[in-house]
Amino acid sequence: MGMTNSAAEPTALIRAQGLTKVFGARSAVDGINFEVRDGEFFGFLGPNGAGKTTTMRMIAGVSPRTSGTLEIFGQDPDLHGSEIRGQIGVVHQQETLDMELSVRENLLVFGRFFGMDRPSIATRADELLELFQLSDRAKDQVEPLSGGMKRRLSIARSLIASPRVLMLDEPTTGLDPQARHLLWDALQRLKRGGTTIVLTTHYMDEAEQLCDRLVVMDQAKIVAEGSPRQLIVEHASREVLELRFPNGTESIDTKVLEGIGDRYERLAERVISWSTALILRAGSCDAQAWRMSSFGLRAGHSTSERRAERFADALAKSPCCDSRSGTTPNALATHRRLHARRLSAGVARLRFQRLH
Repeated sequence: MGMTNSAAEPTALIRAQGLTKVFGARSAVDGINFEVRDGEFFGFLGPNGAGKTTTMRMIAGVSPRTSGTLEIFGQDPDLHGSEIRGQIGVVHQQETLDMELSVRENLLVFGRFFGMDRPSIATRADELLELFQLSDRAKDQVEPLSGGMKRRLSIARSLIASPRVLMLDEPTTGLDPQARHLLWDALQRLKRGGTTIVLTTHYMDEAEQLCDRLVVMDQAKIVAEGSPRQLIVEHASREVLELRFPNGTESIDTKVLEGIGDRYERLAERVISWSTALILRAGSCDAQAWRMSSFGLRAGHSTSERRAERFADALAKSPCCDSRSGTTPNALATHRRLHARRLSAGVARLRFQRLH
């Protein structure tokens, strides 16, 4: 007997079709479709105001949808909100910990809200404190804890009743790099244990590190979806070059920018270009073509500061005029800085700056 489709693919715990939320005349979420499968780490990536948090609130059953269909565990959150909320752990952007209680007491009290008996809560609390590396702070008050510790405690508290789905709304916003990585490690351990996790973030590196699949949201719509690797292959180029212009540059001529790369984004004081073979033009600079590979900046290769400096030195020798004086500086390299680093996807990202 052949394997059925339901056995071949994980069950979709969350499914949305045409999901829409309108506030007055403004659409916060505009007809989006997605599904979250059992056991996966799913992400909503996008800038502030894209509709990520509003979507999470509808999934959590605390904000009714305007139109479209939404199923959580096969149920409608508008009709079965209490049942659904009992199976979901939610961590909001703002901390909601009880500052007057100790770290462990926060977990014990929260467990009672779910009708758990005291011995079960105590055992579960100790497991979570160990998982999130808070055992040595169990008796401490919450108020003096660092931001990273408070966030780890919030997530631990949301897991006290062993929910089927953990929902995290921008969990690492405001955390320092070390705290972010500690939190990532804990979340990856949860994922390996089979917990289904839904994350919102505006950090691309965070989505790439954690998510199995994600959707990219902008202006209330989903504009792209897939695995992090698929999205990088489809939408990112091998090199990204950022050109910053000095104070006093009044305008950037669009004609000058033509041919700078496959595509570019023009901002107030900088230009970002995506290409595999970049033609560099800045202000009234003459066109000068440079291939990144000729300076050891090939995709998949480690890019050192020395190689970046070699590229900057070569660029400084190109016939380029100062945008204000019209003269050619003799030591333009001293006014320019090029940083190169390898992205985890094997992409060489270049940033070029003129400093004065």
